[in-house]
Amino acid sequence: MGPTDRRRFLHLTGAFVTALPWLALPRFLEGKPVPRPASPMPTGPARHTLWYGGAARESNLLREGLPVGNGRIGALVGGDPAATCLYVTDASMWLGKRDVVLGTDGQFDYSTEHFGSLVMLAKVYLSVEGHEAAQVTDYRRELNLDQGYMRVSYRKDGIAYTWNIFASYPDDAIAIHLSQTGGSDFSGSVALHGMHGDTPRAEGVRWPTPAAATRFEGTLENGLKYATNVMAVAGSGSVAADGQGLRFTRCNSLTVILCGGTNYTPDATKGYMDPAVAPLALAIRKTEAAARVSPKVLLNTHVADYRALFDTMRVDFGTSSKAQRAMDTWARLQARAAPGSSADPELEATYLQYGRYLTIAGSRDSLPTGLQGLWLDSNVSPWMADYHSDINIQMNYWLPDRAGLPSCFEPFTSYCLSQLDDWTDVTRKHFNDPRNVFRNSSGKIAGWTMGISTNIYGAGGWRWHPAGNAWLCNNLWQHYQYNPSKAYLARIYPLLKGAAEFWESRLLTISVKDPATGSMREVLVDDADWSPEQGPLDAKGITYAQELVWDLFENYRQASSLLGRDRGYAAKIGELQARLYLPRISSTSGWLEEWMTPENLGEKQHRHLSPLVGFFPGDRIRLGDSPPALIEGVTRLLEARGTGGYGWACAWRAICWARLGDAAKAYRLVLTNLSPSKNRSNGTAQNLFDMYLLDDGNDAFQIDANFGTPTAMLEMLITSRPGLIVLLPALPEAWAASGSVTGLGARGGFRVDMAWKHGKVTSVTVRSVGGERTRVKAGAWEKDISLRAGDVVTVI
Repeated sequence: MGPTDRRRFLHLTGAFVTALPWLALPRFLEGKPVPRPASPMPTGPARHTLWYGGAARESNLLREGLPVGNGRIGALVGGDPAATCLYVTDASMWLGKRDVVLGTDGQFDYSTEHFGSLVMLAKVYLSVEGHEAAQVTDYRRELNLDQGYMRVSYRKDGIAYTWNIFASYPDDAIAIHLSQTGGSDFSGSVALHGMHGDTPRAEGVRWPTPAAATRFEGTLENGLKYATNVMAVAGSGSVAADGQGLRFTRCNSLTVILCGGTNYTPDATKGYMDPAVAPLALAIRKTEAAARVSPKVLLNTHVADYRALFDTMRVDFGTSSKAQRAMDTWARLQARAAPGSSADPELEATYLQYGRYLTIAGSRDSLPTGLQGLWLDSNVSPWMADYHSDINIQMNYWLPDRAGLPSCFEPFTSYCLSQLDDWTDVTRKHFNDPRNVFRNSSGKIAGWTMGISTNIYGAGGWRWHPAGNAWLCNNLWQHYQYNPSKAYLARIYPLLKGAAEFWESRLLTISVKDPATGSMREVLVDDADWSPEQGPLDAKGITYAQELVWDLFENYRQASSLLGRDRGYAAKIGELQARLYLPRISSTSGWLEEWMTPENLGEKQHRHLSPLVGFFPGDRIRLGDSPPALIEGVTRLLEARGTGGYGWACAWRAICWARLGDAAKAYRLVLTNLSPSKNRSNGTAQNLFDMYLLDDGNDAFQIDANFGTPTAMLEMLITSRPGLIVLLPALPEAWAASGSVTGLGARGGFRVDMAWKHGKVTSVTVRSVGGERTRVKAGAWEKDISLRAGDVVTVI
């Protein structure tokens, strides 16, 4: 989009964007009137598009289907025109209960009966007679990331057909619009399938044009109510209900609107289910409201809303070749992975923007993004499609602030706050169970912690995760650093303080020899714990916990000072922080120790980088500030972990190498994740979902690498902390010739626009979103800047 188009876009959507805050739908509720853009959005050439010359097979939908979503409800879309399928998931469609069941080892039950699982809401099939793959030509299936919708186009008997498919946030519905140019018509059917023994019923709808609807409602065993409504409206011909669903005949166009949801509410006092919400009535009202709008206006409304977020950041890594551009996305991925292949900077920029697309589609004013986001292909997902708190949900939320999408972080904050009372209650009642190997030896208990897995009903799954509270608080605190707001800080303060209270009650005092003096001194260490997900289960003072607790105490003290609260308690926490044992360098391996021993007690190339949390995402260990020996220990451990493995593990490694300033290693790991997944191997699927091989020979989709890898790419462009913004710390040769980025978030409360040529920064503009002072550094050059909130300064 050029400067003129951008100004026109902002003018057209100004009132619309202003209205966005009150459009928020924190759960399936009545919406307010939807503002409509005055005219169509300027389009311009599509810079970032996933496209394919063939249909996505339903049998392989998880790897080939294209995702749409509005943050609350999403769908995987596949099939050919004769049989298109949508696999629909609502973020709150959860089995399980609020109760706590502990096993004989004092750890959490981790079954669908008690802990539960995210499951699908429905399947929808849209069939058009005579439009089988063999009957059509010029077929193209694409996901336009710039505009935020999916399009299918093809020709049949000389007639051009187009399908637009999108999930609208303002209208809270999924829409499919079929049209043709050439005066033809089409006939077919719409079928709705329930996923939990539901029996849909179809009926006609009074409407100015031909229309009918099919719907179902039900209640899960845990009492959660749910419903789905699908409505079809034709521009001509007829639409009628029959025993199989909906039948449309001789239509020149057709619009299908889907809406569904549950009566989940993020309120523990209501048992997380609101009896006042009637999901079916609500779904009907929303589908009918959307159906009253013309398809063109419905799409324009969605695009304006989507672009108000997507256009906040642009990235350019350079120009790809004409031959690369001519390839479809899957062929292009395979070509890039071939030995000796040329760099494909536009493909890599599109992969980064795909992470932003998934953030917008999967995380808006609803529940946060879990292991698979809103995109399931069955009711049996790996690890229940839950929230894993020992890296996965944290990685999902590293991207929004860096990528100009801070509002998409809100579901994470809201979720933590909604669960706090139950997490506190469960901790108080069950953590010190005598069967729990992780219990506090002191017998004391306070504050809150959690399980490695969590559901949406306040319960934990699998093992206890003592340091999980500190890691969640790291994400919450860093969001404040990117977007300074005392109102936000006051919201998260109870989480920070409760976590600090838990660790105050948990830390043990032991004596260790000071290597500098040889004398004994007393330090505070974590009680019996394990280095995720290795072991041993009863290790004390694991580096993972020591670093996270140091970080928690530091952040809590700052929050207390900024808010002017609990000064005495903050001083006490400061005293505890000063006494924490901090990890040393192993005398045998040269690595930063993972346990309080020079010996390695686990796998050398283990997938987790648990001992490096003080380097990233933490800030205690800093390149340029920390002793060289400590940085060397970090580097040696990172080398030992290797450059292969699961996508999320490679992403984490890439970020660490970027922080060390090693562009080649960081970029190599990015390319590892972009390598095509074949025969269920680790890597990127046709639809760019990150897949990895399981021990049983099957593969799994896990979305965290789709967020973590773009995070690594942005950390290669800018690394920041309050008071310092470092430009191009790890720019790879593949992007060095020329490039630019706009709207990139920086801690301290800033957004950065930057361009470079031949690996050198050529222009920098910094805008304050609450920050006042920082230092900008690029190579040997650096400059201090001061500005007020909302001000913009051109640094170079």
